[in-house]
Amino acid sequence: MIVVEWMTLDGVVQAPGAADEDTSGGFKYGGWHLRYFDDTSRKWVVDNLNQAGGFLLGRRTYEVFAAHWPNASEEEQVVARPLNSKPKYVASTTLAEPLKWQNSTLLRGDLGSAVAALKQQDGGDLHVIGSARLVQTLVEQDLVNEFRVMIDPLVIGGGKRIFRDDGARRPLRLVDSQVTTTGAILATYAPVEG
Repeated sequence: MIVVEWMTLDGVVQAPGAADEDTSGGFKYGGWHLRYFDDTSRKWVVDNLNQAGGFLLGRRTYEVFAAHWPNASEEEQVVARPLNSKPKYVASTTLAEPLKWQNSTLLRGDLGSAVAALKQQDGGDLHVIGSARLVQTLVEQDLVNEFRVMIDPLVIGGGKRIFRDDGARRPLRLVDSQVTTTGAILATYAPVEG
């Protein structure tokens, strides 16, 4: 299970792509991430999508993606193709099947058990994109094998984060890193065993 996130230096992951993406809680900085893309980070995004065996998404991220990627422009196809063609598993208690986006399956029952079962299947690593609340649950249940984050040189001061302020200590080790021309850091971390 690989978590892939765009985040600010202070850990905010809310609404990186558009002003109206997620204004919950009065969030007013939507679209903060786009100015930090360069060729290196674009390649990182595409490589992550192509390496994924499938995707695990929370309801809100699923709905945003399902509304956009099936109708993506020709220039967006490098991102749309893997998102549209690979399996998608959706964690939601409010959606019902059938899900309209191709290759999408609603997870049933206990989330931890459902995700543990998915991890046992063949088919490559599952990538979680966005989905802050889902990621928080996966972290709490020790179901994340790797964090791949693009950390932008920006502090927003508030918004949704993937790590709760819960007092839990979770050591990580740096697996890979590089710095983009915009000053963002592309970093891969894995939990330290024991």
